[in-house]
Amino acid sequence: MSARTKRLVKKVISYSGIFFFVLAAGMLWWQLRGYSLSDIAHAILDIPLLNLFAACLACFGGYLALSLYDFLALNYVGGKVSWWKWMLAGMLGFAISNNAGHAVVSGGAIRYRLYTRWRIRGGDILKMLTISGFTYFLGASAIVVISYFLVPHELFQGSVGASVGINALFIFCLAALLSYFAVTLIFYGKSVKIGQIKFQVPSTQMAFAQMLLGITDSVLAGLVLYFCLTPFVDIPFVVFMGLFAIAQTTGVFSQVPGGIGVFESVFLLALPDAVDKANIFGALLTYRIIYYVLPLIGVGGLFFIYERWLRARMKRWLNEAKEKINDVKEKIPAKIKNIKSDKKNRK
Repeated sequence: MSARTKRLVKKVISYSGIFFFVLAAGMLWWQLRGYSLSDIAHAILDIPLLNLFAACLACFGGYLALSLYDFLALNYVGGKVSWWKWMLAGMLGFAISNNAGHAVVSGGAIRYRLYTRWRIRGGDILKMLTISGFTYFLGASAIVVISYFLVPHELFQGSVGASVGINALFIFCLAALLSYFAVTLIFYGKSVKIGQIKFQVPSTQMAFAQMLLGITDSVLAGLVLYFCLTPFVDIPFVVFMGLFAIAQTTGVFSQVPGGIGVFESVFLLALPDAVDKANIFGALLTYRIIYYVLPLIGVGGLFFIYERWLRARMKRWLNEAKEKINDVKEKIPAKIKNIKSDKKNRK
């Protein structure tokens, strides 16, 4: 592939996010054209406090699970840092990438800043990002495959495009899962060189750990929305998780930051017309506030405190170093004088 073709492919991938965002925004407007902003605001306020509290707990558990992505990736590269460090890096990295999209660039930048400071090499950080990406993808793929058999297919009969897309998504996720596990079975212990970096093929046990962690993360994220949604619609949890996995995976593949618009469109399209769409959109908006905005504020605040503490400590070290240097400078003339006087006395 020529350099010109590569640049063209990168541009197409970059602008695809804009295309899907515009498409999703149009679908959202079509679904909600009969409702006012006050209808949606009332829907948010109608969610019981107990449900909101449960959603916040599920969100906290979800971000703890996300931080374990970094723990698993650190073990893969053989890196060792304190537990609070990988938790901070994992939570902050995902809080940023969940909102900004393009996880490798957005979440990877903050991880690179933190882990290089903690003496993890740049090549190992790239390996960690790759393993974390596969962890999420394995979990999401597993849920999509399971959900394909749990979600009633008549929910999407009104849209030929949605039906074709879900079937294609199921085939892709199933093939990806089987391929990944086949590689771990056949090529375990061998390495794959990409550029200047060698990736060791993980064991099948690690692949299972990745898949289970990815499933746990997705289920906890789904619970956040489920607690916001249940006051307005009666839906079995297994069916809901199927819809959630399909909507979330579609949002990720769309390259739209946070899957915004795409995620909501899938849900609004799948639920029956009899359901008040303003209530559903209010629940979806509340989910975004709890799962996307609050963690970014909370973990971002912790990162700010950590940076301030680190700067204060560096400043203290510099001041101590300057004091020691000044002491040495003051002592040097006296020592030189003593040496000169010793030489005169010897003479």
